[in-house]
Amino acid sequence: MSTAEHENAAVRETPDRYGAFPRLTPEQLEDLTAHGERRRTAEGEVLYREGEPFREFLAILSGTVEILHDQGGPDEQTVAVHGPGRFLGELGLLEGQAAFNTAVVREAGEILAVPVERQRALVGSDPVLGDLILRAYLGRRYLLIGLGAGFRILGSCYSRDTLRLREFAARNRLPHRWVDLERDKEAEALLRRFAIRPEETPVVLWQGERLLRNPSNAELARLIGLPAPSPEKERCDVMVVGAGPAGLAAAVYGASDGLTTVTVDAVATGGQAATSSRIENYLGFPSGISGGELIERAVLQAHKFGARLMVPAEVSGLAPQDDEYVVTFTDGSRARAGAVVLASGVRYRRLEVPGIDRLEGISVYYAATVHEAGLCRADPVAVVGGGNSAGQAALFLAHHASGVHLLVRGSDLNADMSRYLVDQVEQHPKIEVLLHTEVRGVAGEERLESLTVEDNASNERRELRAAALFVFIGARPRTEWLGGVLALDERGFVLTGADAQVLADANRWASLGRDPLLLETTLPGVFAAGDVRSGSVKRVASATGEGAMAIRLVHEHRERRGNLVTADSEGRRPVAGGSV
Repeated sequence: MSTAEHENAAVRETPDRYGAFPRLTPEQLEDLTAHGERRRTAEGEVLYREGEPFREFLAILSGTVEILHDQGGPDEQTVAVHGPGRFLGELGLLEGQAAFNTAVVREAGEILAVPVERQRALVGSDPVLGDLILRAYLGRRYLLIGLGAGFRILGSCYSRDTLRLREFAARNRLPHRWVDLERDKEAEALLRRFAIRPEETPVVLWQGERLLRNPSNAELARLIGLPAPSPEKERCDVMVVGAGPAGLAAAVYGASDGLTTVTVDAVATGGQAATSSRIENYLGFPSGISGGELIERAVLQAHKFGARLMVPAEVSGLAPQDDEYVVTFTDGSRARAGAVVLASGVRYRRLEVPGIDRLEGISVYYAATVHEAGLCRADPVAVVGGGNSAGQAALFLAHHASGVHLLVRGSDLNADMSRYLVDQVEQHPKIEVLLHTEVRGVAGEERLESLTVEDNASNERRELRAAALFVFIGARPRTEWLGGVLALDERGFVLTGADAQVLADANRWASLGRDPLLLETTLPGVFAAGDVRSGSVKRVASATGEGAMAIRLVHEHRERRGNLVTADSEGRRPVAGGSV
């Protein structure tokens, strides 16, 4: 490509202000050529279309390509224009989702096309190229979310099903836009256009013609190209319940060790970590990393090693059978597993304040992601909590809101928050820290307008203006389905190791000739890792470590006979292959 041609194309290109539209080097394009084919393009040619699966990774060798949202529809808009050296696609290409926009050739030229499966392998094997593409795709995904691209959820702010669909979309980081039946002017026109009765809402609309009436989470997943496969198709060596940091670590280490590994989650990959705007104390990321990016990297890594991730798939039961375990799902399906890793994490506790129920999901939230922040606009907001999650949320929201009230029940911010966060929070000009302060009431008709807060030292009450409330006041484990199956502590967390041994069935363990391993529960071969485990350190790094450790203990469970570890024909003790 000549200098003149490059400059001519650059004039029309969308500038790369956020690292979402980088250019491949000539050397990288040359390397990719060995894995794909060069192809001429024609003006007006559609390279891929919104709603259809990605089949190829496309790099532009010459010419220009325009990326459109809602092509030919009433909301059509240009997302970006790319010239030579740029590549197309976004996160859905790597994760098997459908495209959320359409690529149209505006100036004829030449492209390099690499089959998707081959490209996914290259991303995993070439760290430099893989990091460049992944960062760009993550940036593009967040730009799409900010644009309100993707499907539309049409429903009332008072509807629980509307809240469910919005939560599923937000937690899975899916581009979408919510059309509020109560307040959005577009809602009435959409109801008439598709002959939808208000009582039939919520509905999901995509591409101006595809419509789902009050779909389940699984149906919405299938719409965007993520089918929820039945887990009962085959037996697996390890079933991991929960896809947060601990569950994803178990998936990566289990699959990389050659175990057939299935990881399931009722809502989304990432758990609570995915809702964190920035994690600054995670080893290896000195400048910090967003929870979303960390989780997307882990998901791709798990896919790379062959782990199966199934979302949504909610577990409802666990029972031993013939030295294995039968895992039952809420849809009635079942799966058999040689070992089970419980990594279902926790859910944030609800704030018990009169009248708050009607505002949950509308202006009261239990996560602070790009989706929730986009709803705040420039209004003041309040954050309740004194831990790291609350501190991270306050710092993130300060970039979107006009001001942030951080409401802390205790008298010392250092009591539960890391020092580095305390320093940032106290120094931020838009964050006001209110110690020994609790929420006593909420006010607002359709949305939150103000809070009544009380100083628990002086009992003095006052009103605070706030357009949204973010709650981070501790968590409770997701173990309702395990009651009576294995031993839990008084708060519902899973007992493991020596704690489990106290309550374990002595006859069952005597027949094995051993006691529960470090992360093993009162059931042999069932392990717990991360936040769901009693006594765990509630940190992303420790959850990740426990997920990896659980797989090493799965190997030990599989290999041990009595108190001995079986040896091979040369007398060597087996080691979990490739684990570090």
